[in-house]
Amino acid sequence: MPVLNKLRPLRTVLCVVVVLAVAAAVFFYVRFDPSDSVWFPKCPFLMLTGLECPGCGSQRALHALFHLDIGGAFRHNALMVVLMPFLAVLAAAEALKYRFPRFHEAVTGRGVVWTVFGVIVLWWVLRNVFPFSEI
Repeated sequence: MPVLNKLRPLRTVLCVVVVLAVAAAVFFYVRFDPSDSVWFPKCPFLMLTGLECPGCGSQRALHALFHLDIGGAFRHNALMVVLMPFLAVLAAAEALKYRFPRFHEAVTGRGVVWTVFGVIVLWWVLRNVFPFSEI
């Protein structure tokens, strides 16, 4: 137990740093539009190939979601919007993995990982064959 007691201050500092980083990211995504700002990186895959990667439009979609523009977010990156509830469940499973290990295993199991991977690859192909979103 002495080792765990020594790690508690480090864990507290890490939690504070993560909360501050998330707060800063939220501030920037609310305050600045990634379409108009130089603060946000552009997609290197899009710049090199002219094709959208699975994440293209995610920054603009996040900005739209913070402004409660669900339709705009969906136009920028529909997959990100659709996967938001899954990401929330995944975060909860990770936070509660010691309390509910079977839930964590079910959410992060091999089948789920491969299914999500397949959906992402399918989205990547479909969004370039049938352009749904705005670049």
